[in-house]
Amino acid sequence: MKSTNLRQVTDFDLKLLRIFKVVVECGSFSAAEGSLGMTRSAISLHMSDLEKRLGMRLCQRGRAGFSLTDEGREILCASETMMASIEEFRQHVNQMHKQLRGEFNIGIINNLVTQPMMRITNALEHLRSASSHIQINISMSTPTEIERGVLDGRLQVGALPLIMPLSGLNYAPLYNERAYLYCSHKHMLFSAADNFDYRRLNQLDAVIPSYRISTEAMNHHAMLNSAATASDREGIAFLILTGQFVGFLPDHYAYFWVEKGLMKALAPEQIYYDSKISIVTRKGKRNNSILELFLDELECK
Repeated sequence: MKSTNLRQVTDFDLKLLRIFKVVVECGSFSAAEGSLGMTRSAISLHMSDLEKRLGMRLCQRGRAGFSLTDEGREILCASETMMASIEEFRQHVNQMHKQLRGEFNIGIINNLVTQPMMRITNALEHLRSASSHIQINISMSTPTEIERGVLDGRLQVGALPLIMPLSGLNYAPLYNERAYLYCSHKHMLFSAADNFDYRRLNQLDAVIPSYRISTEAMNHHAMLNSAATASDREGIAFLILTGQFVGFLPDHYAYFWVEKGLMKALAPEQIYYDSKISIVTRKGKRNNSILELFLDELECK
């Protein structure tokens, strides 16, 4: 593709970059149709316009599927940084006018919605009630990705387990989460779960998380026989329900299956661990009135 110098970044360029970001997040042109509200052919034309505008190929598309080029990955990273700077400028102007208008980007780990202390939900409700001009964007992700997003400005705030604090971030306590060791109604130990001898833990085939967990959680999982792994808590639940594995789940997340008689905790008086869920923000002075209102509602300033 013929190289060209980009002399000016226009509103149209920003629109094309936003379309590019959505396409990458969705994984293909066709998958992005619903999110963008346009046809695949229109998306393809916009992507071609962007590539011509920048003078470089951003992605490969065809029978082999959709994938980013090296240049595409660099442009995506640079555009996210630029969008974050634009949003920071808009928030600064909002602060000057004392008007709540703009985007609020929050990252949350999976399966917190079943937590009975609905502090995040209530704070988001308060935020939306304060101004209809606030666009709330929630990203469900891993703790590592959330921390990275808060550090580079793509996210204003995150909710995640406190495992190993990073020096550039502030962590404020939100609530404690207790996890028990569960088996399903198909498991041979289900009928005797309350009287299970915890000294037999190393005999149990278990599903182990492949994501980052606390030292206390690692110590509990080390007592089990690792027979499978899962990248999130929903994956752990899937394998527990097969009846072939046991696994740790937060009590609020397992409650749905426990109430239906499909899961039971093994020796709950002895086998459990607690995790601290925190609200994380970037260190330094904050000129973001939307974030301040959200933290005020959470009482996490």
